[in-house]
Amino acid sequence: MNRAADTTIRRWLIAAAVAVVCAVMIGGITRLTESGLSITEWRPVSGMFPPANEADWQVAYEKFLAIPQAQTVHRGISMENFKTIFWWEWIHRNLARIVGLVIAVPYFVFLFRGLIRPAHRWRLLLLPILTAAQGALGWYMVSSGLDVRTSVSPYRLTAHLGMALLIYAICIWTYLELRPGTTPRQATSAQPLRRWTTAALVLTVVTLLSGGFVAGLDAGMMYNTFPLMGGQVVPPGYVVESFGWRNALENPVAVQFHHRVLAITTAITVLLLAAAVRRRPDTESLRPATDAAAVLVLLQVGLGIATLLTFVPVTLGVMHQVTGVAVLTAMLVAAAHVNARSRGA
Repeated sequence: MNRAADTTIRRWLIAAAVAVVCAVMIGGITRLTESGLSITEWRPVSGMFPPANEADWQVAYEKFLAIPQAQTVHRGISMENFKTIFWWEWIHRNLARIVGLVIAVPYFVFLFRGLIRPAHRWRLLLLPILTAAQGALGWYMVSSGLDVRTSVSPYRLTAHLGMALLIYAICIWTYLELRPGTTPRQATSAQPLRRWTTAALVLTVVTLLSGGFVAGLDAGMMYNTFPLMGGQVVPPGYVVESFGWRNALENPVAVQFHHRVLAITTAITVLLLAAAVRRRPDTESLRPATDAAAVLVLLQVGLGIATLLTFVPVTLGVMHQVTGVAVLTAMLVAAAHVNARSRGA
C-alpha cells in the first residue's frame, strides 16, 4: 500500500470538497439575493467572461428584463442593481467551472500515474461525471425560471443541491477510507451503533434536501414564529387539497412545517447518538465525531430559528446552509468510523 500516493489523493479530495462547499455557499447567496436568473443564457466557454463594455451590459440587461422575474420580483430594477445580481450569478457559475477543473484534471492525472487505488477508481470516476452533470443540471434549473415561473423549480433546485452534496460526500467518504491507522484491533462491540449512526446520517441528508424545497418555495417567509406556526402546532393552510400528493412538496406551509419536524427529529437523534457513545467505554475513539455532530446540530437548529425569526437575512441563511454541511461532515466521519470498525470485526 503506497502511503505517499494515498496522501496525495487525500489532499486532492479535501481540495475538491472545499471547492464544493464554496460553490454551495455562493449558490446560497445567489438564491437568497434572487440573483440566479440574472444570466439568461448558458454558454459553457464564452460565459466565463463578463460583459466587456456598456453595450454588452445593455444587451444582458435587456435579456433579463424580458423574463417574468424581472417584471415581478425585480420590477423596476436599475442597471446598477442588475449588475450586482449579475455578478453573484457570474461568480457562482465560474466557481462551478473551477470545481470541475479541481476535480477532473487531477483525477485523470492521478489515474494515469497509477496513484488511485484500484478499489477507488470507479467510485472516483463518478466525481468528474457528476460534476459535468451538475453543470447541465444547473442550467436545467435556471431554464425553469425563464419563461413562465418567476423563480426556478424547487424540484430542480433541490436536485442541484443534492448533486452537490453527493459529490461532497464521495470526496469525504473516500478521504476517510484512506486514513492510515484503521486496523482490526479497533473492532469492538460498537456494531449495534451502526444502524443508529446510519439513521442519523440519513436524517441529516433528508433534512438538508428539505431545505432545498424551503429555499425554492421561499417557505422561510411563511410563519416567522417559533415554536408554533400561526399559533398552532400544525399550521393553518397545511393542506391545499388541489395539490393532492404534491402538497408536501409544493405547499410552502407544509414544506416549512416538514423541515421543522425533520430538523428537530435529526437533532434529537444526533444528540441521543452522542449520549449513547459517551456511555460506552469501548467507543471512545468515536466520541470526537459524535460530540462534534451534537454541537453542530444544536448550532444548526439555533441558526435555523434565528434565520426564521429575522425573515431570512442573507448572512444567517448562508450560515445555516454551511452549518448543515458541517453536520453532514461530522456524521460522515462517524459513519465511516463505525463502518471501519464493523469491517475490522
